[in-house]
Amino acid sequence: MHPALSVIVFTTLSGAGYGTLVLAGLLAPLGLLPSSGWFGLATLALALGLVTAGLLSSVFHLGRPERAWRAVSQVRSSWLSREAVAALVTYVPAGLFGIGWVFLGETGGIVGVFGFLAAAMAVVTVYCTAMIYASLRPIHQWHNAWVVPGYLALALVTGALWLNALLHLRGEANPIVAIIAVIAIPLGVWVKERYWKFIDTTRAASTPATAIGLTGRGKVRPLDPPHTEENYLLKEMGFRIARKHALKLRRIALGLGFALPLVLTLFAALVPNPLAGAAALIAAAAATVGVLVERWLFFAEARHTVTLYYGATEV
Repeated sequence: MHPALSVIVFTTLSGAGYGTLVLAGLLAPLGLLPSSGWFGLATLALALGLVTAGLLSSVFHLGRPERAWRAVSQVRSSWLSREAVAALVTYVPAGLFGIGWVFLGETGGIVGVFGFLAAAMAVVTVYCTAMIYASLRPIHQWHNAWVVPGYLALALVTGALWLNALLHLRGEANPIVAIIAVIAIPLGVWVKERYWKFIDTTRAASTPATAIGLTGRGKVRPLDPPHTEENYLLKEMGFRIARKHALKLRRIALGLGFALPLVLTLFAALVPNPLAGAAALIAAAAATVGVLVERWLFFAEARHTVTLYYGATEV
């Protein structure tokens, strides 16, 4: 599939924002984050700012952005609509949670309930985003059991790292958040490695032979190409990346998205500020760049079954 920058930015930023919101909504009501209104403002501004920036980026992927409101009209049949509705609903408990935390300095009681609801809706939204791709049967690299865990794991990794950076920049090390980040990073690596192993070792059941009912009769190939020049389908769904480039980008994604953040997070836990704050901030930024690379690969390595019509031998 042709990697669209707007969608790559959307899934990366919104994932980081929702991951931050999940941890804030769960930890603050339990008294595991500072109750300071200024810290609450910084945390929710970062989380909702990333979410909003990601959602706005996704609008630019639409052919007719002025019709974006129609994205909420097909909830019964479309994961895209479900994602849009979940994203909008998430703002309600997140906003109420923010009012209590920022203006009242309160994170428990009813305010804490809103925090839990915001965290739950953030998870639902990321799940819906992943299902937009996981539900597409014609794309073998997306229609598998590792896509949803991958989206959830990367949201947790980037969210934990950004929250950890905020805490260190405030001058307050939080071992709970640091431990979550240190656990989430290897988990994210494991999920991505399993996903890459799946797409490397399996192929879709569809072939040119199955498409026309000639399985078991030898190799099937077209007599003539369906078009004499590239068309929209070939541009958008026939994009291919060389195997050697894919492996190189995977190493970059693992290095920037996981290895470097893990080392810097551990380093930040051992040194005082401002060195710790700088290390934690670089860890979060590196992880975000690494996820951008991973998301580019997620699209670039996907192959639609329609390419069989244009001469591909497998997908």
